[in-house]
Amino acid sequence: MSDGQTASLDAATSSDALLLSNLLELYIHDLSDLFPGIELGADGRFGYPRLPLYGSERDRRFAFIIRCGGRVAGFVLATRGSPAAEDPDVLDIAEFFVLRGYRRSGVGRRAAFLLWSGLPGTWTVRVSEGNRGALAFWSGVIADFTKGAATESTRPGEPNAWRVFSFESAPGRATV
Repeated sequence: MSDGQTASLDAATSSDALLLSNLLELYIHDLSDLFPGIELGADGRFGYPRLPLYGSERDRRFAFIIRCGGRVAGFVLATRGSPAAEDPDVLDIAEFFVLRGYRRSGVGRRAAFLLWSGLPGTWTVRVSEGNRGALAFWSGVIADFTKGAATESTRPGEPNAWRVFSFESAPGRATV
């Protein structure tokens, strides 16, 4: 369906708020299988209360739309500051979602490389140990991007521990 080389990562604008909100519903629905505490609201939506902060805290929160061949393929929410690091300036992938039809095609890999190249610095990526697909994806993509220079640690969590990857990114390394 897609070619990862045609994937792009576009900074979300205020006009993308509804699109992001809708994509977050799909993403949270996927995660509800892994995190039993996720509950559907009375309005039939999961909701994402922090989404408005991505429009009002643009120096600390970054929202992106992943596109493939011009079509929406997912999104990335990144923050400056991470629950897995003491440094308030470390960059963190808060949420990362690729629509099922684009998975295993290179789109997510390309989007991650573009993200890290576009926001150089120290990064953390947190992955639930219970999310085996995501763990395999991030382990491989981070190892490829960093040429094996990332560090890994484990943090306690419920219902599963978290694997935390830490590494440095520099501009211009978006080649896949």
